[in-house]
Amino acid sequence: MTSTLPARASAGGGVAPVALIAASALRDNAPLAVGGDDEVLLADAWGHGAEGVASVLSELGLDATGLDAATLFGLPGSHTRPVMSLRGRALGTKVLRRGEGVSYGYTHRAPHDTRVALVTGGYAQGVVRSLGNAVTVSINGRRHRIVGRVAMDVCVVDVEDAAVPRGSEVVFFGDPAAGHPSLEEWTDATGWSAAEIVATVGARADRRVDA
Repeated sequence: MTSTLPARASAGGGVAPVALIAASALRDNAPLAVGGDDEVLLADAWGHGAEGVASVLSELGLDATGLDAATLFGLPGSHTRPVMSLRGRALGTKVLRRGEGVSYGYTHRAPHDTRVALVTGGYAQGVVRSLGNAVTVSINGRRHRIVGRVAMDVCVVDVEDAAVPRGSEVVFFGDPAAGHPSLEEWTDATGWSAAEIVATVGARADRRVDA
């Protein structure tokens, strides 16, 4: 469910995104989520597992009974701090000349000379295909658009003149207060609910907890 810390080599030789649950945000949100009227967090906990969430809260000295999941995880509309972020790494950059296309079917062609980065994170990690040519990512504090079709484990980002060394962290979504794209931008682009989007982060993404 959300972010890369150190990148990990995958079985295919690539670098897999990592999921991060920020425990500090769970601490902030949990008093609002516990004791609410919504039904108890479902068994899958939108990817974390109810036991895993309960164990984190227990370490924070909080009771996991009666969780309001949207509030706890800071999903859009909950008015609490977003807990989850999805992150990848830049594998490298190349020059893209005006008129050249990227990814399957060349759904994007460069309107002018630019530079693009190949980034870990594709539809197998929850970066759903409809996000291609529709949303931005954050790299080193700057926003850059995903261009072309999203592939299984990678996507292409137009980084223009920005310096993006190999291994640079790429934030797909996270905390808008930190300058990251929000989950709400993804719901607008896809028509999916926030719960559906975070549930797409699958087994091919690592999950990490930020203490």
